[in-house]
Amino acid sequence: MVGDNLAEISEVAGQTVEAGIYSTSRVQKWAEELGLDLIEITPNAEPPVVRVADYNKFLYQKKKKEKEMKANAAKVELKEIRFGPETGDHDFDFKLRHAKGFLSEGNKVKAYVQFRGRAIVFKDRGELLLLRFMKELEEYGVADQLPRLEGKRMSVILSPKKGAPKKKEE
Repeated sequence: MVGDNLAEISEVAGQTVEAGIYSTSRVQKWAEELGLDLIEITPNAEPPVVRVADYNKFLYQKKKKEKEMKANAAKVELKEIRFGPETGDHDFDFKLRHAKGFLSEGNKVKAYVQFRGRAIVFKDRGELLLLRFMKELEEYGVADQLPRLEGKRMSVILSPKKGAPKKKEE
């Protein structure tokens, strides 16, 4: 038996009760006298671990802990960066800086080249642009796959590296 209300149980039992091994009937009796529930924490342990507490309060605290853990979990977003087949060097550098920021914050980046009208004949330019983009971001992220064409859009997704330089959080 474990718990944080062992002092209350000691008063009911008429003896000093510490965390330890007790018979099930004895612990059930103490729980009944306190008007609380006997909660099995780890049933597969040998012997099973139990606690004397209010079951509804126990469920509430468990739910609260799970919600807190979920809130603290890392949230990965997918940021998109759009290029044209004729994107200039200045625009490329500008978008590259944004991509570095996104990856250093731990977000994924989807870079794509949008072909409009007859520009689809310049597929090789789009592929070269995305390969150059991937090469520039080698130290920040890793490409999930090589650039591929889907309709009139050629795209690549980059995931942040584990040891990538992190941006200071404000």
